[in-house]
Amino acid sequence: MDRQTISAKLVESGLVAVIRLDNGDKLPGIIAALRQGGVNALEITMTTPGALDIIKEFAAQNGDDFLIGAGSVLDAATARLVILNGAQFVVGPVFRPEVIRLCHRYDKVAIPGAFSPTEILTAWEQGADMVKVFPATSLGPAFLKDILGPLPQIKLVPTGGVTLENTAAFIRAGACCLGVGTALLDKKMIAADDWPALVRHAADFRAAVIKGRAGK
Repeated sequence: MDRQTISAKLVESGLVAVIRLDNGDKLPGIIAALRQGGVNALEITMTTPGALDIIKEFAAQNGDDFLIGAGSVLDAATARLVILNGAQFVVGPVFRPEVIRLCHRYDKVAIPGAFSPTEILTAWEQGADMVKVFPATSLGPAFLKDILGPLPQIKLVPTGGVTLENTAAFIRAGACCLGVGTALLDKKMIAADDWPALVRHAADFRAAVIKGRAGK
């Protein structure tokens, strides 16, 4: 897929599940549950041991209806490796223009992290497909609304501090999609292999996105 198609699929879902793992043993169940719950994107962070092998294995197993991306990418060399191993989108905690250029060379989506209005605009002007607002924990939905007032063209992805309770509020404030970690990928559910519960939990998050887009 080209990066416009990937970007559109991320926006359509409204959610990117973010995971840090000790290994990939639980990923088949996690991906199946997310898919059934209506979440079609999973970011595997590079802080996961063996992340490249995990990305390669599961990117090959999943079709275009479920996107595997890489997170915590800090440099262009790592971005190239994850893309060659199948990542469709590349997420960083900070803004690195060389990472954006590398992603676009391979026609993949670049989502750098930024915090201040100046960082957010700079990342966008340097070609970011979306900008990860990180950490969103201390900012909240009102910050997005304030940013998008003068900068409505920017696609913002708040990450950090996103919960089921504030998902609709972030979407109403203008987020194009949300990065969600343990609030979505509940550790107890995963440890217990309680995949039906995880399906319901993912569906609840997806319903909150739909609610937010309806202005409710």
